[in-house]
Amino acid sequence: MNENDIKQGYVYHIKNSYFDLAKDDKLMRNHEGGAYRPTYYCLKDEKTGLLWVIPMSSRVEKYTVHMQKDIERYGKCLKILVARYGDGESAFLFQNMFPILPKYINHIHTVAGSPMQVNPAVQKIITSRFKEVLRLYRRGIKMVFPDIIRLEKLMLEES
Repeated sequence: MNENDIKQGYVYHIKNSYFDLAKDDKLMRNHEGGAYRPTYYCLKDEKTGLLWVIPMSSRVEKYTVHMQKDIERYGKCLKILVARYGDGESAFLFQNMFPILPKYINHIHTVAGSPMQVNPAVQKIITSRFKEVLRLYRRGIKMVFPDIIRLEKLMLEES
């Protein structure tokens, strides 16, 4: 895909070649057998021009437990957001986000042949949360599992 094909507020699937290049065992990879899961919410970092993706999971109960632990410990949880997507809810996993170039995006996620947009109100929350998590990570608060600084440099060098 090229950058003009990427629509803000939609969900995408990532090519395996990204994971082969990145060599980061903390990334949520595509499932075995060529399955395109997880899905990734995509947004653009206006400062660098890079795209960033946030993995999504339908395992809301699992991630709600993790969220509650963070809330009990820190008073809030920035790493995970449970929000409406389609007919249900999804967990948006900021703890697993990473930068990417358009050429590593395989295709847009569709349901019954149609791309599904994330609710605009949820998009605003995601964008705000993304900026906050990235800012904190850059200040040394490592709440994201992959080495996103190294991955960002890798993507900037390749762009």
